[in-house]
Amino acid sequence: MDALVSPLGMVSDYSPSEAQSVNSPNGEAKDYFVERDGVRFAGTHLIVDLWDATNLDDPAHIDAVLREAAIATGATILHGHFHHFSPNGGVSGVLVLAESHVSIHTWPERAYAALDIFVCGDCNPYNAVPVLKKGFLPERVQLAEHKRGLIG
Repeated sequence: MDALVSPLGMVSDYSPSEAQSVNSPNGEAKDYFVERDGVRFAGTHLIVDLWDATNLDDPAHIDAVLREAAIATGATILHGHFHHFSPNGGVSGVLVLAESHVSIHTWPERAYAALDIFVCGDCNPYNAVPVLKKGFLPERVQLAEHKRGLIG
């Protein structure tokens, strides 16, 4: 099967973003790892499957829903890039966050979307789920959680 590949997206030559301060108010280096129930880890990564979903072939709609979902987690959006595979095909895209990322891959012909939401710090990825439900109207949602950077 021949696949058409678009040029790679933007690679930044800029210095680190000012969107996230590297120092706490007292001047000490910030640690964005979190601690919950005595467990220390980098962040929470949700794997989200949407089944019998709608609006999976519209990059502008997908971009808007994912931006709203990222903001609902408490994250800071740095950059987004979405690719539409054909006029009626799927969409793959990512929002790069100061706190990590949100990504999506859609199969409109199957009414299916695969998303992942990885956030660190005080962000709560579960706050994105109602936004995704409202934006894509899935009949069924499957969630899996993984703690990234688990220390103990």
